[in-house]
Amino acid sequence: MKFNRVCILGMGYIGLPTACMFANSGVNVIGVDVNQAIVSILQKGDIHIQEPGLREVAQKILASGQLTVFDHPQPADAFIIAVPTPFYDEKKADLRAVCSAANSIVPYLTKGNLVVLESTSPPLTTANIVAPILEQSGLKAGEDFFLVYSPERVLPGKILEEMIHNDRVIGGITPQSSEVGCELYSTFVQGKIIQSDATTAEMVKLMENTYRDVNIAIANEFSRLADRFGVNIWEAISIANLHPRVKILNPGIGVGGHCISVDPWFLIEAAPDLTPLIHSARLVNDGQPEFIADRLEEELETLAGKKIAFLGLAYKANVDDLRESPAVELAHLLVKRGASLKTYEPYKSAPSYDGIALSSTLDEVLKDAELILLAVSHDQFLKMKPDVLASLTSCRLVFDPIHGWNKADWVNAGFTYKSLAIGKENQEKGETCKELAF
Repeated sequence: MKFNRVCILGMGYIGLPTACMFANSGVNVIGVDVNQAIVSILQKGDIHIQEPGLREVAQKILASGQLTVFDHPQPADAFIIAVPTPFYDEKKADLRAVCSAANSIVPYLTKGNLVVLESTSPPLTTANIVAPILEQSGLKAGEDFFLVYSPERVLPGKILEEMIHNDRVIGGITPQSSEVGCELYSTFVQGKIIQSDATTAEMVKLMENTYRDVNIAIANEFSRLADRFGVNIWEAISIANLHPRVKILNPGIGVGGHCISVDPWFLIEAAPDLTPLIHSARLVNDGQPEFIADRLEEELETLAGKKIAFLGLAYKANVDDLRESPAVELAHLLVKRGASLKTYEPYKSAPSYDGIALSSTLDEVLKDAELILLAVSHDQFLKMKPDVLASLTSCRLVFDPIHGWNKADWVNAGFTYKSLAIGKENQEKGETCKELAF
């Protein structure tokens, strides 16, 4: 099947890079977003997302007219739904954006079209929710038009590279739908393209992120145990990982982003009676920021009035994505307990986020600080030299719950270094592991 024109609904972290991949391969792409601010930015030839390499590609195809952007769909050979699927407060999947996008396609749907759902969704969403909406057009899914589910499987910071080279699963509601979906993505995908059915593809996406969530949860529980027993968790993990069938991940301050911290809840919602392990892992990871706050309060005896230079709000290193970030949750908890936070997130220029004031410079955050807290391992934070920082602030206390800094370097520069689960002996001597096996 020839795809001359593709309409992509949702110009976010996945939709915009996907549009760039198709447009860069010679396909005419219509980008759609209901956010007028995003539409305006893109129509002016700029972008609203920080992702390595994306700006250059997007600006080129926007200038060439290969990608044009609107606030509503246009006729096309294929439609791709790449809108957010967050959850409600009660951890139930919020599919309103998916349903709205599907409804907006109906007036433009014609016989022979392909519709792809890329948004992460609970099992049976494609067959039981999207298909009936699209069939309001009078056309039958799998007979008059093709319908597939094909989830993104990319890592922020490497989205463009992984969209091209990662394997892709295409789950059709019929075998022919899967074949047509494969034809579409073979336009730019160089990895393997695996055909399956829609519900299996939905399950695969959720399984991948749930697997990672459970493994992070056990690492976080190990770190809590090590903290109680006076064990250096980093040394323990490095030794345990020498076993040929063991790969323990790194503990941290929680799990964030729009995938790992969200997707497992879709399985819990769909089958709560079958998911006690998944549910327990979610509770561990969601509770990690509070555990960190508790330990910091124990170290300081009180957080009330404590002036804290809080470094990083993103959900992971070197990205501008703050969705479901455990660093944001930790910041809220510290403020709730009376701390006075000055926060610096180098990837966000806005004056505030989710009620947290953001400083524009590191110097501003360090001024008058009594404690420096490393919440996110951005490269610019990890490269900080303690002796240089000592010349910028009178603060001599650091708290590093993510084990991003070498304790000995900070102690040698005159700082008191606090962390979690680095062992009683190391706490006393100011030592840290020199070599890690991961």
